[in-house]
Amino acid sequence: MSTPVLYGPIGRAVRKISPFLEADALGVYVAALSMWSAAIGGTVKVSSRGSARPVLLWSALVAGTGRGKGTALRAALHVLDGSLGRFLATHTTSGITSGASMVNHLWEQQEATAETEHGRDVRALVVEEEWTEVLKRVKRDPSFTTKLRAAWDGTTLRNTTKEEAQEVRDPAMVLHSHITPSDWAKYVGESEAAGGSYNRILPFLLGSVPMLDDDRVTLPQVDARELSNAYGWATVRPCVITPAEDARPLWRIVRRYARILGETLPEAQAVFIERTAEQTLRVAACLAASECSETVTGEMLSAAFTLVRRSVQDAVRITKGAEAPKAKRQPLSLADKVRSRIEMHGGRATSSQVLPYVGASASEVKALPEIVVTVEREAKAGRPKTVFALRGDSSRHPERQPASAEREENRATVVQMAAYRPAPTQAPEPVSSDQHIHDDTVDIAPQPLASTNPFMALL
Repeated sequence: MSTPVLYGPIGRAVRKISPFLEADALGVYVAALSMWSAAIGGTVKVSSRGSARPVLLWSALVAGTGRGKGTALRAALHVLDGSLGRFLATHTTSGITSGASMVNHLWEQQEATAETEHGRDVRALVVEEEWTEVLKRVKRDPSFTTKLRAAWDGTTLRNTTKEEAQEVRDPAMVLHSHITPSDWAKYVGESEAAGGSYNRILPFLLGSVPMLDDDRVTLPQVDARELSNAYGWATVRPCVITPAEDARPLWRIVRRYARILGETLPEAQAVFIERTAEQTLRVAACLAASECSETVTGEMLSAAFTLVRRSVQDAVRITKGAEAPKAKRQPLSLADKVRSRIEMHGGRATSSQVLPYVGASASEVKALPEIVVTVEREAKAGRPKTVFALRGDSSRHPERQPASAEREENRATVVQMAAYRPAPTQAPEPVSSDQHIHDDTVDIAPQPLASTNPFMALL
């Protein structure tokens, strides 16, 4: 699994607070980049072949419940809140479950800002921490995915269902979502991705959440001046970011990587990574804007590629899980059940040790061809007992130990924690002069058991 480079002032801020987080630093970095792209998306565009496109980064944190998705989001807010003014407070929304509501939200914001000093503002950050609930509802609206694609492309959005026609040009909406791997496989379907609706979203599988010794420690403050200056630079006037000459060779490699990978993967996985090159360029442009640069350097593009390549790997992992569900466990046959019970009791088991656990009658067990049945009487007045054994077991093969003997042998190797209690200290034995020395290392006799890691014996 590749490790993305946490680049620039956003990456430095994430690295600074990550030791104090019970969350994957990757999730914080991804969420912060999505927020940053939404903040600068109204004025900053990127171009590689003369056509300017938005720098909007849509992302999804994919992890199980309690794996730090919400913690990563709040940490990203901590990183950017002091740099973006009131943008996050005034432009963040959620619960958009139809194409009409999406256009209506952007249109109302456009109308509210049309007469302001800075002019119309159609930026929006849509944060869906329970994206599964949204996906369940949007299936009822066939226009949703169409408008979703248009919003990512930055093309004009229109609503004709209202009494007054609504039109939003150059929308700058960013979607950041949280979802579990199983719900991704269930609701983000292959057909929607093939149509281009959900392969515009970069998915990231989060790693295990580290546990802090003291979770009462607050996050350290980050220096907001560098990002604040970059935010002012990026929003004061429109600008188009282009790759620098030193980034062109890597850009050609990125484009070939996306093409070759798409042709080699199965279609169900390839559809999710068709926009790898475009996503890499968008990430690189966001990194360039964070350093007040109108060109994407080779270092920026390389850092962006490590992030998108990680998303490609995670997308393949998610879709593999969707295509290959865990096989159902096959039920054991009666013969297997009886055999395991007999082996558990050392090769011979009474009817009371077998019948209640296998769900069969004595006659059914006796009818099994590999079972030998004997009747034993312990005392003259005692009742006879039925004993089951395996045909051809240890009585006919002396070299094979019964299960009970194996258990006794294994029991001797069980780790006794008392053996690791500290022994009384004593002076170490002096090292004799005839000990062998190889490569400046003294071959010393093995240390007592108490000096080693007790858990190594369990491996």
